[in-house]
Amino acid sequence: MSVFSPELTHREATVPLASFIKPFHAHYFSRTVGTPFRKRKYAFAGLPGLMPLVRAFLDTSAAERSKDYRYLFTLLGSELANNAIAHSLSSENGQTYSLTVDRGATGMTLTCQDQGTLRPMASGPLTAPALAALQPDAGLGSGPGIGLGLVNALADRWGDNGNPKFRQVWFHLSYDLSHNPWTQINIAEDEVEC
Repeated sequence: MSVFSPELTHREATVPLASFIKPFHAHYFSRTVGTPFRKRKYAFAGLPGLMPLVRAFLDTSAAERSKDYRYLFTLLGSELANNAIAHSLSSENGQTYSLTVDRGATGMTLTCQDQGTLRPMASGPLTAPALAALQPDAGLGSGPGIGLGLVNALADRWGDNGNPKFRQVWFHLSYDLSHNPWTQINIAEDEVEC
């Protein structure tokens, strides 16, 4: 039996992100159009340093879509992943959270499943403030922050299972972004540049 000293459990090492990719799953992170899929799921260690890998997974999942769609899907998915790391037991030593992408005929649904909340919380659905009401430092406390505000404002619909011990938060983003507030942001930026 091997015993590790307590000091070793608190040390950090730099390893390539690719070492966190399970065998036969490299195509989930290639950022190119690959084999068509209906559903794709991957479990990530609850480490903030793995967010580039999370973004590669999300971007690859939407690789066949427009640049705006890929960016928006990756942005919103990253917010769910950040919340899992910041507010759940998924950030504890050795824990994970999973992202599941369901690709449908009209859009994609992303579900983030974590290991339960860090702080005691009553059962029930999460709520998100209106994006306009958020302050720049929102989300630093225990309440909902800018991440869910973005999801609320930019996803077609979103929700969660209401179970703080085994939370599943999801959003659906339609392929057609013509009526999405995101396109209004881009139009406003184009008008300013003229």
